[in-house]
Amino acid sequence: MEEQKRRKIGILGGTFNPIHFGHLMLAQQALETLALDQVLFMPSGNSYMKQGRDIASKEHRAKMIELAIEGQEEFGLSDMELMRTGPTYTCDTVMELKIQYPNDEFYFIMGADSLLMLESWKNPEILLENCVVAAAVRGTGTEERLQKIISHLIYEYHADIRILPARFVDLSSSEIRERIYYGRSVRYMLPDAVLSYIEEQNLYHRKDRS
Repeated sequence: MEEQKRRKIGILGGTFNPIHFGHLMLAQQALETLALDQVLFMPSGNSYMKQGRDIASKEHRAKMIELAIEGQEEFGLSDMELMRTGPTYTCDTVMELKIQYPNDEFYFIMGADSLLMLESWKNPEILLENCVVAAAVRGTGTEERLQKIISHLIYEYHADIRILPARFVDLSSSEIRERIYYGRSVRYMLPDAVLSYIEEQNLYHRKDRS
């Protein structure tokens, strides 16, 4: 029997409220820099980190991702966290991935801010001991602190941490939502198909909008 090829799968998690070009550019950079076979966009369900925020429904967020990555074979959508009931923890996601895809290697893609806070997550050792962590870093004045954290995580957990020099545009979903709310243009910030969907579904607009 032919041995199954060990795939290298990138996991890009987030609220994606909405997905924008910054997310897509980060995924593309990770795909190329780390020689990944695929990057899965994994929108969070009921994240304990972001409870209480004005977040579009899981159906809307998943649909916007589908529209954004349509035609890109190397990108995919995972609804693993969306389908989970209760708070979403990365450690649970890692364990589920390892059970479902025991032959694959997983790369969790995150920003430097998440890496700095990673030890405060629930059971961070499950992520650090089972997956490669790929951190997107830009020159923000935290390089020295970041290097100390990386050295600590490598020593404490034997973590495999890769650095992705940030070449993507400085965008945030919160800025996009705010601009939409106040009727400002968000062209060139997210794919046209996503923008059209937001308009059709009246997402992020003022409630008194006619």
